[in-house]
Amino acid sequence: MIDKTTIFEITRLKNLDWSERKIARHLRIDRTTVKHYLENPNRMFKKPPKRSSKLAPYLDLIDQWLDQDSEVKATVVLQRLHKNGFTGRITIVRDLLRKLRGPIKKRKAFIRFESDPGQQMQIDWGHFGSLSYGNTNRKLYALAVLEAYSRMLYVEFTHSQKQNSLHQCLLNAFLFFGGTTREIVVDNMLTAVTERQGAIVRFNDAFLDFLRIFKIMPVACNPGAPHEKGKVEAAIKYIRRNFWPLRSFGDLSDVQRQVRQWLGSVANVRLHYTTGERPDERFKTVKLNRLPDLLPDCRDVCQLKVHKDFAVRFDGNTYTAPPWTIGKKLILKADAHTVTLYHQVKQIAVHHRCWRRHCRIESPAHQQQVRKIKKRLWHDRQIAAFASLGTDARTYLQGMLDANTPIKKNIVKILALKNEYGTAAVITAIRKALVFNAYGADYIENILYQEMTPQKYHPPVKLKKDDLNRITLTEPSLADYDAHVLKRRKKDD
Repeated sequence: MIDKTTIFEITRLKNLDWSERKIARHLRIDRTTVKHYLENPNRMFKKPPKRSSKLAPYLDLIDQWLDQDSEVKATVVLQRLHKNGFTGRITIVRDLLRKLRGPIKKRKAFIRFESDPGQQMQIDWGHFGSLSYGNTNRKLYALAVLEAYSRMLYVEFTHSQKQNSLHQCLLNAFLFFGGTTREIVVDNMLTAVTERQGAIVRFNDAFLDFLRIFKIMPVACNPGAPHEKGKVEAAIKYIRRNFWPLRSFGDLSDVQRQVRQWLGSVANVRLHYTTGERPDERFKTVKLNRLPDLLPDCRDVCQLKVHKDFAVRFDGNTYTAPPWTIGKKLILKADAHTVTLYHQVKQIAVHHRCWRRHCRIESPAHQQQVRKIKKRLWHDRQIAAFASLGTDARTYLQGMLDANTPIKKNIVKILALKNEYGTAAVITAIRKALVFNAYGADYIENILYQEMTPQKYHPPVKLKKDDLNRITLTEPSLADYDAHVLKRRKKDD
């Protein structure tokens, strides 16, 4: 439908004896339209009905995705639409999303350069929010490693950007690529660059030690010049736009499983916009340096003491160790999936790493060993002598076992106190200690010291055989004698 000005112009030109063809050519409209409006200037034409878009059945679904991520890219939306039966192409998806976008910001121009095959890898960290483990939130990071010539990409997600995490991610990337390049380009992160004065760069010592094994030369970007590693910067953006949107994850292993699947099915098999080739095909022409036979151990390492609950404290959790290691210092080595304990150089325990906090991760074998030790203790002569002191003594013994107090050492000391202060005084002290759940020979000694006076102690004659000097007799139960006497009286009556 044309406007009133055009209708007026058609009539005016006709009054000047212009032909319909000349009017149509002059006004750039159809000659039939000129004829119709000359016959009836007030005629109204109905607009042709709009064709239904192929996206019409999916508009609600697209709205939901945009609510989740307002900046989601057309390629990601198209992938989801195909799973829901959409048969159209990306053009109409882009047109729809473009209506919701603001004006594109102007970008600065940079000179593009290309690396030779196997010359350079570029690395960069990206922050991707956090993952929830119950009431615990862990920050989530991704290290992107890109072979510059082929654009072959490796991504590893982690909950840490510490030195050992960087090294472990790079090691996994080298294994993924099957070798190393001659250079690695980094920004000025502290795990790679510790100091910089103009063109003078001081690299992190631990980072240099790690790279030395692989014979890689580090190259640091100039401050404020991310374009110097623009290929991996673009890769981080690509991960955010193509992999990350509209996904849900259970834990760190699930994130890594999904990104490895995405690398193999999308990122490394697409036609790259710049090279016009698939990264995996282009990568076949790249010759990398061979990996060394002995690879470094990049796990997080620390020395920890085993506490009385036969466990070590690490990253907000406790991990059990064999009970015979109580009081000893063990070497703990942890990666993203396991926590391993070593006594000197011998591996003695392996646990699955827990990303929640305030949890106790126990090994059934360690619990079983504790039960065996407790059971064996009851058959010890000195412990049997202590248990013969009565019900209170046995209750106190069980309390010491539950509190993971060193049993043998405390029992020997309490029996020595019995010889010094007398059985009755020790039993009284045990009863008072039970009221306050105070388990240990030191508590008993303190109570005796405050309230009792030591009996005069006459040590027995020492024999030549030392084993005979250490014999400890159990206390006889007078209740048994009383029961025996009463039984005889009943018979006499």
